[in-house]
Amino acid sequence: MAMLIELTRLLPWARGSSTPVAEPLSLVAVHDQYVGVVWRWLQRLGVHEPDLEDLLQEVFEVVHHQLSTFDTSRPIRPWLFGICKNVVRRHRRRAYVRLETTEPETQELSSEGVIPDPEEVATARQDNEELNALLEELDPAKRVVFVMFELDDLSCQEIAEELGIPEGTVHSRLHAARKAFQSAVSRRKARIARGGGT
Repeated sequence: MAMLIELTRLLPWARGSSTPVAEPLSLVAVHDQYVGVVWRWLQRLGVHEPDLEDLLQEVFEVVHHQLSTFDTSRPIRPWLFGICKNVVRRHRRRAYVRLETTEPETQELSSEGVIPDPEEVATARQDNEELNALLEELDPAKRVVFVMFELDDLSCQEIAEELGIPEGTVHSRLHAARKAFQSAVSRRKARIARGGGT
């Protein structure tokens, strides 16, 4: 009996309900620590600049309502990323239902404070629209990995750390995203060849 008591003292999981419970997370602490990460995720999920602040607030409203039910023994990043995906999905549905576009308005000045050449602006906008249209065809979880790797030049290890997922998952999502992106490009080329435009 003495040995059993000693084992339960040494092994916390053997104590049963007397094991201390993790402290609940505070909204302020989660916001302060992850606001920059959530902002980047929203951008990588295709949210345009004019909508970023509103959707960032919406993400943290959901966090506020669900934080008390979050299992603190699990990593928080995948949970936050799931909330981001759902908020972006709802935003796109609302925009579609209202027959709005979620495209940003034309900026009048370049980052250097100079009025850019209208032709360059039109070409850049068209390229951006084409890229966004192709990225829209990707599943959000695959899209964010694709954007982080291909456009943001992050390594698979860095992506895994930022999203709180295993590196093997990053590799498989990236592989699937590349295939899906290539298929989207092929479909677009076929439409153009048939005279269907973009």
